[in-house]
Amino acid sequence: MSKISIVIPVFNEAKNLQELIPYLIKNSSSKNIKEIIIVDGGSTDGTQNITKLFTEANLINSEKGRGIQMNLGAKQAKGNILYFLHADSYPPKNFDKHITETLNTNTQAGCFKMSFNSLHWWLKLAGWFTQFSWRICRGGDQSLFVTKTLFETLGGYNEHYKIYEDNHFINCAYKATNFAVIQKQLTTSARRYHTKGICYLQYHYTVIHLKYRLGTSPETLYNYYLKHVSVKN
Repeated sequence: MSKISIVIPVFNEAKNLQELIPYLIKNSSSKNIKEIIIVDGGSTDGTQNITKLFTEANLINSEKGRGIQMNLGAKQAKGNILYFLHADSYPPKNFDKHITETLNTNTQAGCFKMSFNSLHWWLKLAGWFTQFSWRICRGGDQSLFVTKTLFETLGGYNEHYKIYEDNHFINCAYKATNFAVIQKQLTTSARRYHTKGICYLQYHYTVIHLKYRLGTSPETLYNYYLKHVSVKN
């Protein structure tokens, strides 16, 4: 029987986890969910204490870095399906059922279509495009489910990428399997857009995407991100 391990990498996400963990429990079935793994990268806001309030959640302490954190969570996961989720993203009701029903011998990875919790026209448009299966429409905010077998075959997340590790892995998954986009809506936060400015941030995200496509090194991508995108928690 398929069992899902939900892996959530976090850094100073106490407020979001306080809402997300109960939401995940309420909107899924224990028969499909093996565990919820919170991989903390050294939070200083009480994230660890919030996690300990929920018996369904397991806390793992890690070196900071999303790729590092997610790989560690995957390594310790007991489920045969890995579901990587951001702390500010809410999958649809019965997400576990949708995932288990979608995965088969031909489809070993996928995501949900997405919307931002914003009424801004550009973010609504950006969310609308995520319904399509084109690789350019993918991103970590949409969450990612993958069989543990395929994840290990692909070598997990490339830890050289301190950013864009989601997209890099998804690119590899597209080449290895029939990547599924479930037509149920996940809702994610637009907090970074509101902090940095929608046009400003979208421009720099586009530059990062183009730099990656042109073969720019992970270190150079990260330095660009630090200069133009990064928001201190």
